[in-house]
Amino acid sequence: MGRKSGKSNYRDRKKGGPKRGGNPFQLKHTVLNFLESHFGEEFSERQLSKQLRLRDASEKRALPEILVELVSAGKVSKNARNEFSTTSDPAFIEGEVDYVNARFAFVIPQHMGKADDDILVKEKDLKNALDGDIVRVMVYPGRAKNGRREGKVVEILTRCRDEFVGRVEISPRFAFVVPDFKKMHRDIFVKKSDLLDAQHNQKVVVKLTDWNEGEKNPSGKIIRILGKAGEHEVEIHSIMAEFGLPFEYPDEVEAEAEQISEVIGKEEIADRKDFRAVPTFTIDPADAKDFDDAISYRQLENGNYEVGVHIADVTHYVRPNSLLEREAYHRATSVYLVDRTIPMLPERLSNGLCSLRPNEDKLTFSCVFEMTPDAAVLNYWIGRTIIHSDRRFAYEEAQENIDQQAGDFYKELTELNEMAKKLRYERFKKGAINFETVEVKFKLDERGKPLGLIIKERKDIHKMIEEFMLLANRTVAEFVFNRNKGKDTFVYRIHDYPDLEKLTTFAGFARKFGHELSITDERTVSRTLNKLMDEIVGKPEQNVLEQLAIRSMAKAKYTTEPKLHFGLAFKHYTHFTSPIRRYPDMMVHRLLQHYLDGGKNSENQSWEEKCTHSSEREKRAADAERASIKYKQVEYMQLAEDKDYVGIVTGVTEWGVYVEITETKCEGMVRLQDITDDYYDFDERNMRLVGSKNKRIITLGDTVSVRVVKTDIDRRTIDLEFVDDAAN
Repeated sequence: MGRKSGKSNYRDRKKGGPKRGGNPFQLKHTVLNFLESHFGEEFSERQLSKQLRLRDASEKRALPEILVELVSAGKVSKNARNEFSTTSDPAFIEGEVDYVNARFAFVIPQHMGKADDDILVKEKDLKNALDGDIVRVMVYPGRAKNGRREGKVVEILTRCRDEFVGRVEISPRFAFVVPDFKKMHRDIFVKKSDLLDAQHNQKVVVKLTDWNEGEKNPSGKIIRILGKAGEHEVEIHSIMAEFGLPFEYPDEVEAEAEQISEVIGKEEIADRKDFRAVPTFTIDPADAKDFDDAISYRQLENGNYEVGVHIADVTHYVRPNSLLEREAYHRATSVYLVDRTIPMLPERLSNGLCSLRPNEDKLTFSCVFEMTPDAAVLNYWIGRTIIHSDRRFAYEEAQENIDQQAGDFYKELTELNEMAKKLRYERFKKGAINFETVEVKFKLDERGKPLGLIIKERKDIHKMIEEFMLLANRTVAEFVFNRNKGKDTFVYRIHDYPDLEKLTTFAGFARKFGHELSITDERTVSRTLNKLMDEIVGKPEQNVLEQLAIRSMAKAKYTTEPKLHFGLAFKHYTHFTSPIRRYPDMMVHRLLQHYLDGGKNSENQSWEEKCTHSSEREKRAADAERASIKYKQVEYMQLAEDKDYVGIVTGVTEWGVYVEITETKCEGMVRLQDITDDYYDFDERNMRLVGSKNKRIITLGDTVSVRVVKTDIDRRTIDLEFVDDAAN
């Protein structure tokens, strides 16, 4: 059976109080630390002796003298009732709650310091704050645990969310909703009169109504019944509700979309460059319906090539201050769940008016390049255009035409592919990082049940489209920056230098898998990471290390600050190429046209606020997408064949071992208490478990055999056990 080691960071305080060995100096420090950590409270000498658990007679005799010294030094005050308190002033900090488990949370200061700046707050001191809330924390002057500051919440400034998805449990006199959200550690009490006719074990959305301080559980009322737990549609709707994703468009938004004319007037065409006679095609996933980018290609008389990157002109149809505009801003991005797309724009626009469908005239915003056969850009032009796509390719079709050197546009596709390879080579030579993440897709039946799991492969055709989109995005960003040396307000996509401390930690993880990384300074990071990415291609640890590497990097975001994009090795970069599904691209189109028309610098603050909102919505979408994939992974393993699987250890904690099953890329956990061949101690420093008797070590990178013992759809977890009760 497993057990936690004494090395664990957070453990119950042992009885008997701190050991001081009769040292007066140590006792003085202990008294001062205790009073500082109980700021605002007053204690008599007798109460202090009891609180400090003074057992030794010499310590009891020394306490009065120590208190006199501390009062004389001004570190402690004494009131008329002979009660003592600290004179130190606490710090007050505002930050976001990260409610890591039911016993404690961290408050992350809003100045976004290092992890060591986080403030530990015990559950009893949270003042009913929940994960994601913005709070004001009083930091205790003298209390620290393992070098980390401690504090207590004094005020909840902003409640992050007041609606939760969960399963309702009904008893004869009352009911509770058990939240799906892992960081919501309290069930929600619901009166029988607030059940909205929900039935036992149904999935529901509950809204918090009140939570008085001192009460163990909040109260709420059910506002939406999703259906029977475990059913596909119900679980997907649960994820949508959990992340606050919209279920439908308001009627007035749909009506506004329907009123837009699809007729392109002669005056509009006359104001644009006409590319309708130039060979043009789109390349997208086979099941895509919204085509927001097209490529045109032709050879010029001078032997060079003209390559046009044509992007749906969404802002022609979505006008400022319209209902469509407000809804697009609110959503900020399309969300791609395992079985559906939640679009940013109504279908009338996303799949119709704006979609660059074949054999139709379409309005576009374009970046057109004159390039040599070696992919050097000699000239470019940016502006509004009209195109007529000749062909809609699925990725697989276009790749087949290149491979077989036959079919529609195979020569153009081949030449574009060769140019893209040269662009890619130059990008990596300048320091771009080659992250080739593994993408999992499920084959579902008509009821949404997973029939199979597909690991999607990125081929040349995917990389070709990516390179030309990157080229257009970079060119637009550099054009606006160079126009006025970066003083013009614009929307940039930035990616800061990585934190060397985080990368050093990642290097330690990689070493567990047998890979050495030399992280010395920022200049060597990209070269070192690219070398690692090449080494792990096709190996069991590829997905694990790619994900860990990405987590160790800074997060890309939208901002009006013209900083670099480290991962792409671009001095300036933006998002111009996907306005059907990303609101920042619409912002870019509007600002770009304003400057092309000779407009003056635009006011900054409102654009920066929109950037922050878009970055937050992007994170929400990514979290929801991951949750839907995890749900299907859990369901897939629930339905999968009962057999042993080979996996790789991806994490070791005080409560268990995380294992990624190599065949399915699904991650589960072997709970420490379920490892019964020995008692295992958690060695946090080396991220491993060590058997007390057999000295067996279970650590990151180990290849293990596991079996699925339990799946939990509600919590989206997979419980595993080691085959033969041991790591291989």
